Amino acid sequence: MALQMHRESNSSGSSGKQQMDASKYVRYTPEQVDALERVYAECPKPSSLRRQQLIRECPILSNIEPKQIKVWFQNRRCREKQRKEASRLHTVNRKLSAMNKLLMEENDRLQKQVSQLVYDNGFMRQKLHTASTTTTDTSCESVVVSGQQQQHNPTPQHPQRDANSPAGLLAIAEETLAEFLGKATGTAVDWVQMIGMKPGPDSIGIVAVARNCSGVAARACGLVSLEPTKLAEILKDRPSWFRDCRCLDVVSVIPIGNGGTIELIYMQMYAPTTLASAREFWMLRYTTSLEDGSLVICERSLTSSTGGPSGPPVSCFVRAEMLPSGCLIRPCEGGGSIIHIVDHIDLDAWSVPEVLRPLYESSKILAQQMTMAALRYVRQIAQETSGEIQCSGGRQPAVLRALSQKLCRGFNDAVNGFIDDGWSIMGSDGVDDITIAINSSPSKFLGSQSNSLSMLPTFGGILCARASMLLQDVPPALLIRFLREHRSEWADYGVDAYCAASLKASPYAVPCAKLGGFPSSQVILPLAQTVEHEEFLEVVRLEGHAFSPEDLALSRDMYLLQLCSGVDETSGSCSQLVFAPIDESFGDDAPLLPSGFRLIPLDSKTQDGQGATRTLDLASALEVGPGGARPAGEIDASNQNLRSVLTIAFQFAYENHYRDSVAAMARHYLRSIVGSVQRVAMAIAPSRLSSHMVPKSLPGSPEAVTLARWICRSYRVHLGRDLFQVDAQASDAVLKQLWHHTDAIMCCSVKMNASAVFTFANQAGLDMLETTLVALQDVILEKILDEAGRKTLLSEFSKIMHQGYAYLPSGVCVSSMGRLISYEQAIVWKVVNDDDSNHCLAFMFINWSFV
Repeated sequence: MALQMHRESNSSGSSGKQQMDASKYVRYTPEQVDALERVYAECPKPSSLRRQQLIRECPILSNIEPKQIKVWFQNRRCREKQRKEASRLHTVNRKLSAMNKLLMEENDRLQKQVSQLVYDNGFMRQKLHTASTTTTDTSCESVVVSGQQQQHNPTPQHPQRDANSPAGLLAIAEETLAEFLGKATGTAVDWVQMIGMKPGPDSIGIVAVARNCSGVAARACGLVSLEPTKLAEILKDRPSWFRDCRCLDVVSVIPIGNGGTIELIYMQMYAPTTLASAREFWMLRYTTSLEDGSLVICERSLTSSTGGPSGPPVSCFVRAEMLPSGCLIRPCEGGGSIIHIVDHIDLDAWSVPEVLRPLYESSKILAQQMTMAALRYVRQIAQETSGEIQCSGGRQPAVLRALSQKLCRGFNDAVNGFIDDGWSIMGSDGVDDITIAINSSPSKFLGSQSNSLSMLPTFGGILCARASMLLQDVPPALLIRFLREHRSEWADYGVDAYCAASLKASPYAVPCAKLGGFPSSQVILPLAQTVEHEEFLEVVRLEGHAFSPEDLALSRDMYLLQLCSGVDETSGSCSQLVFAPIDESFGDDAPLLPSGFRLIPLDSKTQDGQGATRTLDLASALEVGPGGARPAGEIDASNQNLRSVLTIAFQFAYENHYRDSVAAMARHYLRSIVGSVQRVAMAIAPSRLSSHMVPKSLPGSPEAVTLARWICRSYRVHLGRDLFQVDAQASDAVLKQLWHHTDAIMCCSVKMNASAVFTFANQAGLDMLETTLVALQDVILEKILDEAGRKTLLSEFSKIMHQGYAYLPSGVCVSSMGRLISYEQAIVWKVVNDDDSNHCLAFMFINWSFV
C-alpha cells in the first residue's frame, strides 16, 4: 500500500469541503497508484487542468483532492530525481574504486622501480669503491656498466627450437607475453607520465612515455565501460582506430591448447609526409587469458633474432620492428574493464632525412597517434553504446566514424601515392617544389566513386598535387584553426567549383579558366565531434558572390565534408584539416576525393641550430643542412625553436584530353596556397612580436600614416591628453609607435545599415583578435563583443557621437578563433579626418589577456 503524507499550510474558510488533518496519512490503493503511474509515464509534470481531468476520467481517484494529486506528482518527481542521482553516484563510485585500484597498482610499480634504482645505485657504489682500492684498471667500471645495461635490457636467450613449428611459435609467444607484462605492469621500461594526463573518473587515463629505451614507446591505462571480449575485438581491428594503418592482413591463425590463438600478421603503415617512406611490419600476435581472468593481446615482430617464418618483402616500404607490445584487459566489478596499452616500436629513424627524424624518434608522437588514439576510440564506442552520445543529423555514430575514416584514408593515400594503388609521377616543370602524381585506375581506393566517374566517356583519372614545407615558430593548432576559419585567405572559389563539378556526370571542360575570379564566404555546419573534442566532423557551405554575368554559372552554393583535428594548443599533437567536395544529397556512401593540410610538430630537443627562417621548402632544408647561414636581418628565434612539418595534398579529377591543363592548374594553385600559408605563418608566428618588426606595407603607405595621425590627434582633442609621446620627427614615426603600442588599438567603420567592420589594428590588436591585416576586414564588431559589451556600447553610442569618447567597463570579448579575452577597460573615441568629418571609431582595450 502506497502512503503519502500531506501537510496543509492554509485552511480555506469559503470551501465547503473538509480539509485533512496535517498529521494524517493519505492512503492510496494499488489501483490508484497504477493509474497515477501511467499518467506520470506520459507527463511527469501535469498541469492543473490535466490533474482535474484525471480525477474526472478515473473514478478510483474521485475521493482524492487535486492538491493531493499535485503533491503526489511532486513527490514522485523527487523520488525519480533521487533515483537518478543515486545511480549516477554509484557509477562515479565504481569508476573511482577502479581508478583507485589502478593508481595503487601504479604506485606499487613505481615503488618497485625506486627499490631497483636504490639497489643499482648501491651496487654501483660498491663496485666503484672496490675498483678504486684494488686496481687502477678502468675496465672494471665498463664491465659494471655493461652488466647494469644488460640487467635493464635483458637479451632473451633462445634455446634450440624449430621456430616455424607451432611449438616454436608458442615459445616466442610466451616470451612476448612475459616481456609485455613487464612493460605494462612492471619496471621493464622507465616510464615518465605525460604532462596534463591527470587521472580521474572522466579522464582518458594515465599516459606515459618511455625514457632511455630502444625505439619509441608509450603506455596508457584507463577505465572503459565495455566488457573485455568486446574491447579485445575492437583493439584487434587496428585499421578502424589507427588512422595511419593502411592495412592489416591475418596471414595465418594457429589455435593453441590453452584456449589462446597465435596469428601471423602483415601490417602496413602510412608515411606522415611526402619525403619519407611508409613502414611495414611482419608480426606474431598472441591472444590468451591469464589465471586472474584478464585477457591479453600481445604482439612482436618476427626477425632473424627471434626466429619464425619470414614475411613478404615489399620494395617501397621500410621494414620496422614491433617490440613486445599489446594490451592487458582486466574485468571490473560491476561491469567495465581496466585496460593497459603498451606500444613499443623501432621505426628505423636512420632511414629518413635528419630533419624528419624527430617524427620517428618521439615517444610523445607515438603516444598521441597510436596509444591515446586506441584509448579514445574505445571510450567513444563505450559512450555511444551506453547512449551518452546522441545521433547528429539523423546519422548513426558508426556512419559518422566511417566518414571520418574515409576522409583520413583518402588523404593518406594522396600523400603516399603507392604504386600498387596505381599512382605514377608526372614529369616536373623544372621546379621541384610541387610533385604531381596521376592515377588512371583509382578503383582500388575510391571504390564506388570510381564506378560513378568511370561511366564518363572521357574520364581520365585522379591527379594529386602535393608538397611539404618546414615551418618555424608557428603553433600547428593555431595555423590549422586559421586555415579552417579563414578559407578565403588561401582557397580559390573557381577551383572549388571545378572540384565539385568533376564529381558529377558533366564536369567542366576547361578547369579554372580564371583563378580568383570572384569572392566567396563559408558557413560551417557541425556534424559530429569526439568525446574530448579533439576532432570535428562538419559540413562547410561555400557561398559564391558573382559580380559579372560570366561568373553567374559558377556562383552557386557548394558543400564540403571537412574533418578538423588537433586544434587544441595544449595537446601538442598532429593538427590536420581535410576536406572533400560533396553534393546536396550527400549519402553515407558518397564519393570522396579528400585534400587538405597536415601539420606535425617536431620535438625541440632535436633542434640543430638552423637559422630561424619562417618557412622554407623541406627539400631546401635538406640541402642546406644544419650549417646553413642565417639570412641577413633574420631575428634570433633560439628561445622558441618550435619547428613543424607541413604536408599539403590536393586531388583533382580530370578528363583525358585535359590532363596537362589540370596538371598546370594544380601546380599553379598549390604554389599559390604555399605562398598564402607562408604569409599567414609569418603573421601568426609568436616571434613577430619582436620590437623591430613592422609590416612592410605599413611604413610606405600614405593612407596608414594619415590614419595613425588622425587617431592620435582625435584622441588628444577628445580626451585632452596625448596617446603617447612621439620620439622621432620622421613622417612614419607616429605609425610605428602606434603599431608597437602595448594596448590593443583598432579602428572600426561606422556606416548606416551596415555591419561595423574592423579596418585597422596595431600589432597588439591583431594578436588579440588572432587575425592578420589581410583578414581583418572579415572580422565584425558584433561577433567580437559579448552581449553585455554590445549593450554597453549601444547605450554609450550617443555619448560617443556628441562628446567624442566614452569609457567602457571591464568585460569579456571573443577573438576570431573563438577564444575568450578579458580586458580591464576599453576606451572608444571618434576619429575625425582633416575636414572634421567622422571617419571611424577607435577602440583601445587596456590590459587584455586570453582567459
